[in-house]
Amino acid sequence: MTEFYEAVENARKAGVCREVIEILASMTGWEEFARHPDAPEWSYWYARRVVRKPVPDLEPVIARDEWSAWQYAKHVLCARWPEGEPTISRSPEWAYLYARDVVRGRWPEGEEAIAQDSQWACFYARDVIRDRWPEAEPVIAQDQDPEWAYLYARDVVRGRWPEGEPTISRSPEWAYLYARDVVRGRWPEGEEAIAQDSQWASFYAADLLRCRWPEAEPTIAQDPRWARLYAAEVIGGRWPEAEPTILSDDDYARRYEHEVLGKTES
Repeated sequence: MTEFYEAVENARKAGVCREVIEILASMTGWEEFARHPDAPEWSYWYARRVVRKPVPDLEPVIARDEWSAWQYAKHVLCARWPEGEPTISRSPEWAYLYARDVVRGRWPEGEEAIAQDSQWACFYARDVIRDRWPEAEPVIAQDQDPEWAYLYARDVVRGRWPEGEPTISRSPEWAYLYARDVVRGRWPEGEEAIAQDSQWASFYAADLLRCRWPEAEPTIAQDPRWARLYAAEVIGGRWPEAEPTILSDDDYARRYEHEVLGKTES
C-alpha cells in the first residue's frame, strides 16, 4: 500500500480540502488514520477521487460506515460488495439505495431495516419491488407523516388505500392531494381536516367541489390571500364577509379589485 504521507500528498494534489489535509498531515500513519471517525468517508474519497480504483487495504475501514460502503460499491467497484453489505443493510436509506442502484432488484438482506421506515419502504415498493409490499404496509399506514401513505396509495397501490386513509385524513394538505390525485373527487373523510386550513380548503373548493363550501368559509375568510382566490375562482364575485380581511392587505386588495370587482389598478 502507498506510504501514508505519500498518500496525503496525492490527496492534496487531488484537491482535498485544506482542513482535512491538515488533520491527515498531523497523523503518525495508517493505524492512527483508521481510528479516526471520518476515516471511512476519507477512505472512500481516496479511492474514488485520488487513486480512482479500488483500494483493498482500506476496504475494512470503508465497510464500517453505511454511506461510505454504499458509495464505494456504487462508484468505485460498480458492483455488489459482500464485505460492505452487513453494514449497509442496517440503514433503511442506504439499503434502499443499494438495492436500487447496485443490486438493481430486491435485496432481502436489507428489507428488514427498510420495512421499518415508512419513507424508504414506500420508495422501495415503488422503485424496486414495483408492487405492493404487504410486510411494510402497517408501518407506512401508521406513520405520523401522512406523506408516505399518500405516495404509497398514489404510486404503488394506484388507487384508494383504506388502511392509510385514517392517517391521511388528519392532514389538510395530504387529504386534499389524496382527494385530488387518488380519489379524484370529493372525499368526505378528509374534509374535516381540510376545512381547518385556508389554503387547502380554497383549493379543495376550487378544484374538487367546484362550488362554494360553507363549512370552510369561516377559515378561508381569515386569510387575505386565499379569501381573494376563493372569491375569484369559487364564488366568481364579491364576498362581503371576507372583504375586511382581503382589504387589510394592499396587494391582495388590489388583486381583489381587479379580478373580482372588475376595477383596473390605478
